[in-house]
Amino acid sequence: MFKGSMVALVTPFSKGKFDEKRFCDLIEWHISQGTHGIVPCGTTGEASTLDFEEHYRVIEVAVKTVNGRIPVLAGAGSNSTDEAIQITKKTKQLGANGALIVTPYYNKPTQEGLYQHYKTIAGAVDIPIVMYNVPGRTSVNMLPSTVARLMEFKNIVGLKEATGDMRQASDLVRLCGSRLTLLSGDDFTTFTMLALGGNGGISVTANVAPKEFADMFNAWEKGDIKKARDLHLRMEPLNASMFLETNPIPAKTALAIMGKVEEEFRLPLCNMSSANRDKLREALKDAGIIK
Repeated sequence: MFKGSMVALVTPFSKGKFDEKRFCDLIEWHISQGTHGIVPCGTTGEASTLDFEEHYRVIEVAVKTVNGRIPVLAGAGSNSTDEAIQITKKTKQLGANGALIVTPYYNKPTQEGLYQHYKTIAGAVDIPIVMYNVPGRTSVNMLPSTVARLMEFKNIVGLKEATGDMRQASDLVRLCGSRLTLLSGDDFTTFTMLALGGNGGISVTANVAPKEFADMFNAWEKGDIKKARDLHLRMEPLNASMFLETNPIPAKTALAIMGKVEEEFRLPLCNMSSANRDKLREALKDAGIIK
């Protein structure tokens, strides 16, 4: 169910409020461009600044707008297992196709703690779960051996792997095989992870270049490795520009330059520096996204 180019969608704001109209327009644009799945309320969606009511509303609007055309994998993680269960239950109730659950941040649990966290959530909510390993954000790395242990739970179906470590990705494929849906969590690793046996990526850059990332996966699926590689290489400078500052500042700034959202963030995120904004604009021009 979860494969290809899945966009880690931004959450548009207008005067401090969730901008539902812009959000729906973004989803329609992504579907028309060939995006294979919508991921609301992740890191790129500024989920950590949404209150519970807003978080649930973003998921609800995403599910209703998509209307079954492509999967919706909604962010539902927390550094509290009980809170993650609460959010995941609501995610299921709202009709999402799955829950993306990040490893607990700040707590720095052991590998056994990570195992117990996901085991407890999987036992409490019958919904497909994609785990999310992003040590750069959480300060904890869920090891392949821990992921392999969790494969005993049928509703744990996948992992968004954002270490950037291809040896770790290789170990995941070796230990878990086709039982695990492996999704890249870093755009620069998506092509390589496909070569290792991965299934796609949850992309930041797809926010601004959805067709290119969908085309790359489609080419790979058809066996056109050269086209897929060429698209990967062409998008690499744009991938780098998405991290000139903390994600999602560049992605949302780029979408504002493109006229698709307001350039509005919630503190502690703030507007991009003028120097980096100029670099971002050049990257968008070079990629053919803007003129």
